[in-house]
Amino acid sequence: MDFEEQELLDEYIDKEAEDDDDEGAQLYEHYRVIAEKGAKMVRVDKFLIVHLSGISRNRIQKAADAGFIMANDKPVKRSYKVKPGDVIKVMLDRPHYENKITAEDIPIDIVYEDDDVIVVNKQPGLVVHPGFGNWHGTLLNALAWHFKDKPEFDINNPEIGLVHRIDKDTSGLLVVAKTAFAKTNLGLQFFNKTTKREYNAIVWGNFEEDEGRIEGNIARNPKDRMQMAVFPPDSGIGKHAVTHYYVLERFSYVSLVKCILETGRTHQIRVHMKHVGHVLFNDERYGGEQILRGTQFTKYKQFVENCFKICPRQALHAKTLGFVHPRTGKEMNFDSELPADMKLLIEKWRGYTVNR
Repeated sequence: MDFEEQELLDEYIDKEAEDDDDEGAQLYEHYRVIAEKGAKMVRVDKFLIVHLSGISRNRIQKAADAGFIMANDKPVKRSYKVKPGDVIKVMLDRPHYENKITAEDIPIDIVYEDDDVIVVNKQPGLVVHPGFGNWHGTLLNALAWHFKDKPEFDINNPEIGLVHRIDKDTSGLLVVAKTAFAKTNLGLQFFNKTTKREYNAIVWGNFEEDEGRIEGNIARNPKDRMQMAVFPPDSGIGKHAVTHYYVLERFSYVSLVKCILETGRTHQIRVHMKHVGHVLFNDERYGGEQILRGTQFTKYKQFVENCFKICPRQALHAKTLGFVHPRTGKEMNFDSELPADMKLLIEKWRGYTVNR
């Protein structure tokens, strides 16, 4: 494994947050090693250290924890004992190569920019980072165009760029670093959970309480690798995750909620809300594109189908973002309006509730 390949592996092992762009739905084989006949049984992390040069045991253990190490096509833990004849694979979320990010003239809503950071209000449907099936037409392609006349800002330089991510069909605020110092500083703020992030979501069902706290580890669903799943905090499976929610408005069969993240994990709000019985409205990956609450009347079903057409995605928006400016130390806080599709969706449900 050469240095470039190790960097690619490190990037994906370390990747976290709802900043996952849905790229991790399918895994691709990067390395395969077959254990020799007659070899002694050994832990898979030790086994791979011998066979993959230039990568630490800690990195391999993280890969196993993320579900990227497989034995005979099944994910295994770091403690798995490799037996003679086992086929050990290292899997990643994208093919073995990565295209260079090219500049593309894609409109983006820049709400703030200085010499250190740029804050973007991402539209729904825009993939954040190039990946399998989406090598072009991404936010980074748009930023490469934005910086095309400024050679000092090369979006292919790993020392600058994305600090966090949000899903393709989630709208809202993202901060991008324009210097290596800014990326490191902001990365530490996200790691230390000192950033402020608030989301608005429309979810199925009505809450009994006005606010609540959801705690549960998040890891890839072993039954469906296109989904994440929640596991008990003391299970040792997945990454610790906490979401706070507040009911902003109640409609007949859906609710508008505010979610504040203590942590940032892949699909965190989407999977936490499903865990407590309130799937995001029209979240196809987690079953929210079906009518989960309401009546059997044809008129109601037609109303909901129209709502799906109005907001053809999970109804989730990254509304606020707060961080300390990496150079000035000033507290920076940004707020964005709900996008048009979610505004119209709320209006439709308000009207339905009043008419009932």
